[in-house]
Amino acid sequence: MTDALQLVDEWGPEKIVVVSHRRTGMRGVLVIDNTARGIGKGGTRMAPSVTVPEVARLARNMTWKWAAVDLFYGGAKAGIIADPSAADKEAVLRAFARALHNEVPSEYVFGLDMGLTEQDAAIIQDELGDRGTAVGTPAELGGLAYDQLGVTGFGVAEAAEAGAAMLDLPLSGARVAIQGYGAVGKAAAQRFHQLGATIVAVSTAHGGRYDPAGLDVATLSAASAEYGDAFVNRIDIGSPLAAGKELLADCEILVPAAVQDVIDEDIAQAVQPRLIVEGANLPTSPNAQAILAKRGIPVIPDFVANAGGVIAAAFAMDARHSGFRPDTTDMFRTIAEKLRANAQTVLTAATRDQLTPHQAGRRLAEERVHAAMRGKGRLPG
Repeated sequence: MTDALQLVDEWGPEKIVVVSHRRTGMRGVLVIDNTARGIGKGGTRMAPSVTVPEVARLARNMTWKWAAVDLFYGGAKAGIIADPSAADKEAVLRAFARALHNEVPSEYVFGLDMGLTEQDAAIIQDELGDRGTAVGTPAELGGLAYDQLGVTGFGVAEAAEAGAAMLDLPLSGARVAIQGYGAVGKAAAQRFHQLGATIVAVSTAHGGRYDPAGLDVATLSAASAEYGDAFVNRIDIGSPLAAGKELLADCEILVPAAVQDVIDEDIAQAVQPRLIVEGANLPTSPNAQAILAKRGIPVIPDFVANAGGVIAAAFAMDARHSGFRPDTTDMFRTIAEKLRANAQTVLTAATRDQLTPHQAGRRLAEERVHAAMRGKGRLPG
């Protein structure tokens, strides 16, 4: 068991709050990592395997993500140990929101992550009332429905096109493999298709499908909507693919968009794409990143590539305070502009300074956070 104090370093976390509720069985944690640049904002995930160190890693990633896109919020993340398909999900969510009333809204804004939907955000907002805010609520409540709009996946494809251009790799006709066909992977596939790319492999926890000539994105999306993650075993296009093999598919662009820690040293030695774009949070280990850099395979880091969701969250926050509906046209334009520019900045710095893209991107984020900490007198001396 990890001692929470061992998680503390020069950046944070500033606060770790563990909560529970006997009647519902709710157990959860909130990690507020660094608020030098603003109030903590990060998604809440729900899974039976949630741990404090996992949420702390994700909260730190949010610190870098907000700084990388140069928006003034701080890194935070929350997690609930529960099955998101359980019948008592709403009761657990309400108990979790109530338990964190001291941190909301002064220190933390609820958002969506794995296991939660727009309807769950509406439940949290209903429970909070005037005490706090949740973003990612349905449009009927004045929110931005992230999953429905596909903001994160859209940004992944935009970042990919910018990175590919630096490799003289036209996205039109480029073969793309996507691990994870959830909200992010599905939206990324749709945007890649609009940009002229060919989706050759997709996967879920149930397996995958592969076709070197290309999978029909409309068929994939329709089957996913009807059957959920099991759709990969209910369609007859392409060939069946064992879970994990999509990472090794013959492609120019690989998008890990499922969970963390899927590309380890062995996978990093075996993959063959020209570009990796991280749709999930923390999908590659530092050692894997070093191997990929040595092999000449650039990686657009997660806190750059999948930052479309945080940009949308910023728009949602502004809209909630103003009382007006968010301008989605402006939002998508901002996502495209920021993520394309950041992808090129990070890859250029990595090449120039002989760093991995993660090191180059984190250096940029650290400089911004450090400046804010210094400006607020949070540094010694």
